[in-house]
Amino acid sequence: MIPVAAESSLLAALARGERRRAAAPEETCELCAAPLAAEHRHLVDRTTAELSCVCRACALLFDRPAAALGNRRLVPEERRRILDFVLDEAAWEALAVPVGLAWFVDSTPAGGVRAAYPGPMGATESLLGLEAWDDLVRDNPVLASLEPDVEALLVRRTGGATASSDVAEHWIVPIDACYRLVAVLRRHWKGLGGGREVWRAIDEFFDDLRTRSRSVDRRGEIRR
Repeated sequence: MIPVAAESSLLAALARGERRRAAAPEETCELCAAPLAAEHRHLVDRTTAELSCVCRACALLFDRPAAALGNRRLVPEERRRILDFVLDEAAWEALAVPVGLAWFVDSTPAGGVRAAYPGPMGATESLLGLEAWDDLVRDNPVLASLEPDVEALLVRRTGGATASSDVAEHWIVPIDACYRLVAVLRRHWKGLGGGREVWRAIDEFFDDLRTRSRSVDRRGEIRR
């Protein structure tokens, strides 16, 4: 894996939002300056990977691939939990991710699949070897449906304050959900090891993710 970035442009966008909220009573759409709801949508610029916060009206304008000649894509809202995902220890080691919490996105600016994982200073990102990713898609065909730049495979292979140490969960999520997870970790991290508070916050993040997700199998078929 070749390190390519230590801080995502999406985190920078979140930081800009924090500065705007400090300077003004309400956050505004980055396209038309209309007031934003607390829960709002995001656009990803496929040439730079930058994220923009947008109002409902602007989100509707970009809710089709041809909008902005395809250079800006609306981040989807759907979340899918993959119940029978195939990823053994050997395959995980081949991905060369040093922690048990990471996501993978097909990045147009990077020219390939990028792996990222959260830390107290932000997100560390690396390009993933093509062979390792191809093997993962072969074993889990649902990954072929990932939308480049706006969806990610999110993997959790570590326990938290209440989860067991051998927990393994796999999701297809909007890319902004991954960076909300980074923000959660940064906000609650204490000391060198993070502390129990950060793990409780991570558990709450995944509890919320479960309530907002539908279940599928590794082929993409809906499971009940």
